[in-house]
Amino acid sequence: MAFNPEFRPILAALMRNKTGPVLVAVQVALSLAILANALHIVNVRQAVMDRPSGVEREADIFHLQVSELNSASTFNDMVAQQVRQAALLRAVPGVESVAQTNQVPLSNSGNNTGMAASRDQVKVSTGTAYYVSPDSVVKTWGLKLVEGRDFQPTEVVNLDMTKDAYETSVIIITQALAKKVWPDSTSYVGKQVYFGTGSDATAARVVGVVERLQSTGAEVGERGEMSIIQPIRRITSPRAMYTVRAEPGQRDRVMKETEAVLRKDANNQIVVRPKTFDEDRRNRYRADRGLAWMLVAVSVLLMLVTASGIVGMASLWVTQRRKQIGVRRALGARRVDILRYFITENVMITSAGVAAGLLGALGLNHLLVTNLELARLPASYLLAGAAAFLALGIAAVYGPAWRAASISPATATRGVV
Repeated sequence: MAFNPEFRPILAALMRNKTGPVLVAVQVALSLAILANALHIVNVRQAVMDRPSGVEREADIFHLQVSELNSASTFNDMVAQQVRQAALLRAVPGVESVAQTNQVPLSNSGNNTGMAASRDQVKVSTGTAYYVSPDSVVKTWGLKLVEGRDFQPTEVVNLDMTKDAYETSVIIITQALAKKVWPDSTSYVGKQVYFGTGSDATAARVVGVVERLQSTGAEVGERGEMSIIQPIRRITSPRAMYTVRAEPGQRDRVMKETEAVLRKDANNQIVVRPKTFDEDRRNRYRADRGLAWMLVAVSVLLMLVTASGIVGMASLWVTQRRKQIGVRRALGARRVDILRYFITENVMITSAGVAAGLLGALGLNHLLVTNLELARLPASYLLAGAAAFLALGIAAVYGPAWRAASISPATATRGVV
């Protein structure tokens, strides 16, 4: 009579020896709970790292921080010096556009201010990064204007930051900032926006809205999309920053040549620190990238440990049941019957672990959502994790189960009285 395993006798056999199955089920549960949330975090961090900055062709952008050692001493001389340096950079072959600026997106270092729709507000509507330039950063960074226009040359203000306040009559803002300040409006050009609140708050008129321009910190969420641009040449010291767009594929050559041009103009009495936009992006997301790789490594390790546990348990059971298997084979059980028995047994154990793991994954995600403001775990991760561990369980037990099915009845029953 052929052996035909059923769930009830298999379950009864498992209940007589609970320790091994329980340990494997607990291992599967813990691994699934951690794996589902770890991969969810990796996906969330990857989405953060892939966010568009608003800057077009980032690979062609670089910036130069310039410090003069023997610079002009008067305000007018420093203005003339910066105008000359920008003109020298534009004359370098392969340069598409140059803009002097105070800071760049994703640099993790910069200035911020508060914006409000009215002086009468108790507090500002939001904080925002502010970029200033006497040139067109809209052109140099390839920002997309969705409403209004770029600045006109007559709107540029030269400010001596040792004496003058930050005041301009016009401003360009991001779409995210516009929606935050005026949530009920659909058109923003011509609106007045205020730097801070109260009677001392200065006003500026919106002349343009760009689709996106990330802040220097590129924070997660809407805060990272809050930015403004002002038509200002800022003079604080014999230092300046120039952001440069090179022709496609020419960035590295152009970066070297622009540095050489500035050094020659200053008779080498200058410090130039070049840096690419790609470097800023890599530095900004270094921690996120490291976390993602760490979680991937942990996930792979968990899968390997779980598979090893299943293989070890199944191998032990095959050894312990060697004579029992031989007797069944002698009574007519086929190899496929033995194979099916061990696979069914493992599926039952793994399924119990998966069920507990799904609850554990939801509980762990709730903890992360509550304390770290992480997005809720999508059902697809739970389903994929459950399927992965069930498949892993079958794959891990297949080898020991096949060895059990290959046992010769004569060999297995030798010595049985």
